Amino acid sequence: MNRLRRWWRPWMTDMALVVVSALDVWVVFWWGEPTWDMWLIGAGVLALLLRRRRPMAVFLVTLPTALFMGQAAAPLIALFTLASRTHRRRLLAVATLVLATCMVWPVGVQLSEYPLDSWILADAAYALAPAAAAAFLGQLVQVRRELSARLVEITEAREHEQLMATQKVLSEERAQLAREMHDVVSHQVSLIAVRAGALQVSTADAEAKEAAGTIRTLSVRTLDELRHMVNVLRAGGSGPTDLAPQPTLAQLADLVAGSGIEATLRIGPHPELGPPAERAIYRTVQESLTNVRKHAPGASAKVVLAHEGGGVTVTVHSTAPTRPAVPLPSSRHGLLGLHQRAALLGGTLTWAATPDGGWRNTLTLPV
Repeated sequence: MNRLRRWWRPWMTDMALVVVSALDVWVVFWWGEPTWDMWLIGAGVLALLLRRRRPMAVFLVTLPTALFMGQAAAPLIALFTLASRTHRRRLLAVATLVLATCMVWPVGVQLSEYPLDSWILADAAYALAPAAAAAFLGQLVQVRRELSARLVEITEAREHEQLMATQKVLSEERAQLAREMHDVVSHQVSLIAVRAGALQVSTADAEAKEAAGTIRTLSVRTLDELRHMVNVLRAGGSGPTDLAPQPTLAQLADLVAGSGIEATLRIGPHPELGPPAERAIYRTVQESLTNVRKHAPGASAKVVLAHEGGGVTVTVHSTAPTRPAVPLPSSRHGLLGLHQRAALLGGTLTWAATPDGGWRNTLTLPV
């Protein structure tokens, strides 16, 4: 079965449906001479090849088949496709009633031919049942397809949340270790260096003076190494690796391209920025795109970096979501953390909803 699915293509399904509809027409009109209505019906059958691209237009083209034949396969297939691709329930209900009317009252049948009793209700029920079934099946396929896409989004979001939680724990552990090394170990090594320096100055013994000098030199080197390790621990909290290189503006294009949403990047002329500013820009864009993917399914985003008013401005503007968002667990501290990062650099971070239903984050850093 899996091998058949890999081999089968959507156009093969469309061709099979065209063949079935053509056989349905041939069974009814095989004995007759070709007329203009038959050509119109044939056009409706061939239009099924475009049912995925233009479902509403194909449905309208196939309606003459029901008008001239009554019960027919082509308009039912077109209605099924329309139902599987539209979210307009009223339009779908009207299309179902129109198709049922065409099938129950074909062209050429006079009202006088219908006995005004329960038979006309039975014919209406027989016509409405397949039309309603096609519409319900199409809606079922649509719900199943959207549910599968939503499950994929939820899985990706949970994996991302788990990765972020893991990185947060690692960052907290590194920060705690850095504090311990700075407050305890560095303090004690500093005392050793001071006492060794005092001993070197106060003693008259040459051997003791040399030993004290050695201790003082090693203590100073140890302090330098400790400072370097503390900086590494504090700066390396954003990645799973202790010595992972910090992100720069050169990696911004890869971040936007791999964000999992439709996003564009425009970088204008700007002065050279320091590593802290580049990291702030990178983290702001990363968090903003993550929020778009989590909270605005189907939305697109535009990232613009420009030099304005003596500072560098980064704007992440997202459009309105095309699908309802799935409630996901969130700490809601991402934007607040970015705001604090911007404040430490003397800049600002603002965020607000846009009139078109989207969202805009703006980071401004002084040059």
